[in-house]
Amino acid sequence: MVSSVNAYLVFLGLIAAERVVELALSRRNARIAFARGARESGRTHFRWMAVFHGAFLASCAAEVVLLRRPFPGILGAAALLGAIGSQGLRYWAILTLGDRWNVRILVVPGDPPVTAGPYRFIRHPNYVAVGAEMVCLPLIHGCWLTAIFFSLGNLALLRTRIRAEEKALGQGYASAFANRPRFLPRLHRGA
Repeated sequence: MVSSVNAYLVFLGLIAAERVVELALSRRNARIAFARGARESGRTHFRWMAVFHGAFLASCAAEVVLLRRPFPGILGAAALLGAIGSQGLRYWAILTLGDRWNVRILVVPGDPPVTAGPYRFIRHPNYVAVGAEMVCLPLIHGCWLTAIFFSLGNLALLRTRIRAEEKALGQGYASAFANRPRFLPRLHRGA
């Protein structure tokens, strides 16, 4: 058990390092956006999101160590694949948005909505990735309490976040995404 716990803690450390890199990228993109006249929305709830996401990684580590969660075999392997898949979706969204990607809600007036990449299928691929991560990352090592608590908390935060974001993006966004689902792509039957 000790070796799988150590491997899990190293994996969590890599995810934390990844978040630090994302924050640096976000700060760089914010400077670009503000130089182009961006307006920020949702500043108050963003602070709560930042604290929540930091606590999430800490909770994964604490639950596996303090409650001595064993590696759950096939479920853990499936959760690992889900966590890796969520990272792939996250980076597809980040690469598609380019310097418009940010952890904050920054809107440059007049910029058209991005409808390429994963945005061809759903409105909020990054939030789908975060939701999948909230379930999968803890379950890699059986941290089901963290998975439940943070998944439910994430749903509450995203409800506020998505409302603020869609309002800030305005009518151009609403028109471009009127027929696109928020989270799950529609499956079309072949003709």
